[in-house]
Amino acid sequence: MSDQSAPLVPLEQSLTPHPIDAGVRIGHVHLKVADLDRALAFYCGVLGFDLIQRYGNQAAFISAGGYHHHIGLNTWESRGGSPPPRGSTGLYHVAILYPTRAGLADALKRLLAAEIPLDGASDHGVSEALYLSDPDRNGVELYWDRPQPQWPRTPEGHLDMHTRPLDLHALLRDAA
Repeated sequence: MSDQSAPLVPLEQSLTPHPIDAGVRIGHVHLKVADLDRALAFYCGVLGFDLIQRYGNQAAFISAGGYHHHIGLNTWESRGGSPPPRGSTGLYHVAILYPTRAGLADALKRLLAAEIPLDGASDHGVSEALYLSDPDRNGVELYWDRPQPQWPRTPEGHLDMHTRPLDLHALLRDAA
């Protein structure tokens, strides 16, 4: 039996000898929730997504900017359920990309106004991110990407991401 922790491919070799098309995007995420109204109050009421379509207390589709849906919320297998216990597999977080730093700052203002606690806030060099949990304890990352020319690089030109504390006061000063 092989050691499960050992890398399958030496790090010097590419893990993707035939990379996926650069135009591929994650189109939407579907979250199992215990209470659809509670989830909508968070995603629409606090974060500001628009409700596009709702199917009773079973499912809803929400988006930004009129897209058919960025997030699907459903209770098909989870109505009244509890979140998975820590230490189990599943979704770590869904990441919601804001187009500007001011947009992320507005999201922080909304969270503060709704008294939603943050689990963390980080500057990754390439992006700035807020981490929190939705009412069903799904992890949520709200972030914006810096323009690529501003991304930190090593002297050899490789990406040099990091995790440092995000200055929330400075972020709030950039709110629109």
